[in-house]
Amino acid sequence: MEAFLNISLAFPTVVFSFMLAVMVVYWLIALLGLAEIELLDNLALPDGDGLQLEGLAGLLMRLGLAGIPLTIILTVLVFFCWLISYYAAWLLSPLLGTSAMRYLLGSGIAAGAFLAAVPLTSLVLRPVRALLRKAAPPTSKSLLGQVGVVRSPSVTAGQGYAWVEDGGAGLILQVRSATAEAEFQRGTRVILIEYVNDMNLYRVVGEDEFRG
Repeated sequence: MEAFLNISLAFPTVVFSFMLAVMVVYWLIALLGLAEIELLDNLALPDGDGLQLEGLAGLLMRLGLAGIPLTIILTVLVFFCWLISYYAAWLLSPLLGTSAMRYLLGSGIAAGAFLAAVPLTSLVLRPVRALLRKAAPPTSKSLLGQVGVVRSPSVTAGQGYAWVEDGGAGLILQVRSATAEAEFQRGTRVILIEYVNDMNLYRVVGEDEFRG
């Protein structure tokens, strides 16, 4: 146990230990209903026809992770970074004696852990993306034109979800505003106008705007 703590709380593993602790606290808060799973989605995949995806959004597309909540991606990525960093530090512990060597070699371990964790995260989560796409409502096109009620704190071009009446318990759907400028607050009635299959979400406009 002492060796485990020594490695976990020493550079470079301590960096990922801290990040992993933050993600654990976040998920505990999410389970209590005080945070949303999609909290960071606005950083992942912006909407818009013909939009040139760059940076993180482009990376997620290339890795086949588009449509998965960014919080889930980050949690898995940080876990793999921590795991790889921990075992690398354990194996190379004889070389990490001096402070200079620890920070020099430790920086390499941290960078290597991240580079190795990215493809592992993609490999693990791609089946999850397939399951999310299969879980999309089978009658997605028939929902177009239906009224939804915003259930997230807000709906923007990058995040949000809404409740839609389906004759039963109702559906909670991922939704995005149809324009970058539009934003709808919790409780606002919106209209589903387009289904984006690749991202398993709907674009929406305000009910007043739709009805003219």
